[in-house]
Amino acid sequence: MNNIHILDCTLRDGGYCNNWNFGFDNVKKIINGLIEANIEIIECGFLTNKEKYNSDITKYNTLDEVSKVIPNNRDGKIFVVMINYGEYNVDDLPVYDGTSVDGIRVAFNKKNRLAALDMCNEIKEKGYLVFVQAMVSLSYNDDEFLDLISLVNKFRPYAFYIVDSFGMMNGKDLTRLFYMVEHNLIDNILIGFHSHNNMQLAFSNAQRLVSEQTRKELIIDSSIYGMGRGAGNLNTELFVEYLNETVGKDYYLKPILIIIDEILNDIYQRNNWGYSLPNYISATHNAHPNYASYLDNKKTLTIDDMNDIFDMMEEDKKITYDRQYIEKLYIEYMEKGQTSKQHESVLREQLRGKNVLLIAPGKSSIVEKDKISKIAMRSNVIAVSINHEYECIKTDYIFLSNLRRFRKIGEEQKYKCIVTSNIHSNEVFYQVKYSDLLNNEVSVADNAGLMAIKFFSTQEIDKIYLAGFDGYSHDVGENYGNKNMTFIVKNDVLDTMNSGMSKILKKYSKIANIEFVTTPRYFKV
Repeated sequence: MNNIHILDCTLRDGGYCNNWNFGFDNVKKIINGLIEANIEIIECGFLTNKEKYNSDITKYNTLDEVSKVIPNNRDGKIFVVMINYGEYNVDDLPVYDGTSVDGIRVAFNKKNRLAALDMCNEIKEKGYLVFVQAMVSLSYNDDEFLDLISLVNKFRPYAFYIVDSFGMMNGKDLTRLFYMVEHNLIDNILIGFHSHNNMQLAFSNAQRLVSEQTRKELIIDSSIYGMGRGAGNLNTELFVEYLNETVGKDYYLKPILIIIDEILNDIYQRNNWGYSLPNYISATHNAHPNYASYLDNKKTLTIDDMNDIFDMMEEDKKITYDRQYIEKLYIEYMEKGQTSKQHESVLREQLRGKNVLLIAPGKSSIVEKDKISKIAMRSNVIAVSINHEYECIKTDYIFLSNLRRFRKIGEEQKYKCIVTSNIHSNEVFYQVKYSDLLNNEVSVADNAGLMAIKFFSTQEIDKIYLAGFDGYSHDVGENYGNKNMTFIVKNDVLDTMNSGMSKILKKYSKIANIEFVTTPRYFKV
């Protein structure tokens, strides 16, 4: 069965994991390795007008830029780039002359399909192989999908794709779409399949597709090490080995394994991808995986909470990621809880004229515990731990905005908890409205330490001491005094959080008397 071809999309789809920053030399090594492995179609990255060209990044403004990474000896391989519909002006595309890519993949959502197909036709007229990528193929009903196929037949692109954008397609779904394509797509157009692994079905679906008895030529997309956004993609190394063993293909595995060992392992350690519960949740809701990543990065939500937020989403908003929309839903959800101020007068009286020591769970809270203890022992200081029970001294209160952290607080400690309204409990000392404590810096808008500062700065106190406000290191083992609090977040997210912490603390320092007891490690003030 030599009618099966592999298209490796590591440099394009894999780029979601590392912001496409593979490094120029590594891009050439990956391409050369794929040629050595005998992969038939190699995707070099995105073609876009939206971003400035950087030779280390696999997003290109011109095909001349792409040609710099394509070797002179192409060994009969097809080289392609992808255009997201609306992100490139086809008028800028030169007529095909064989000096750069051979083909263009055009990805589009259902609402843009007619305009996108016109764009595909223009690209074909310029001489390129055109790959029609019908994103979120399951969003089409049967009539819509058949109509799309008939429109594709009219201009005869190189390939038409079934695309499992959110990794939710099961074998039955794939077979249904494949039979529609096989029976209605004209013979000389190849059928492609692009999958994601949110429900661990990418490999089994690809196996199922290539086992179909068909005269059609098939293209299966994959990426080395499964590199791709969220749960990742079908693994190139696994699938080529499967095809070698089952249908007599002649791919070479060693060059791919070298790429993993010498290049991708390091990227994975810094920006891991793969199956996760949040990505599973996004797939079950047929929603863009970036929504799951956004909610997971908050580290404040349980899986039930995430499910509830996905249930709040409008159907037409699920397909295309909208950062502002998910932020709005997140805030709405967190504001739903109750407030309870029955002890307000007691709290105000206890705090009046005092100094408040806020103890965040950063590693410095343990390393510099003696400094913290000296401050806490003063008669005019009220000690408050944030999102944890501080083990070095007994605190007067615990401030919590994170339901996950709240659930780890001992029952006997609930009576001294000051919590935000997203935490549902009748046992706590005080509940304050969640939205009242937010700031306008998106990356740290609901950071617990900043919320605590804002809350206590509204009280009649003299000074706020800060301890354990370290910021975030790329080495996750350095972030918390208690290793059990460690969580994994991508490095660029951590960097943005550090920047946000710095900005808001400078702002709060102008409205409150703030003094650091421990030294911040990963942000400047």
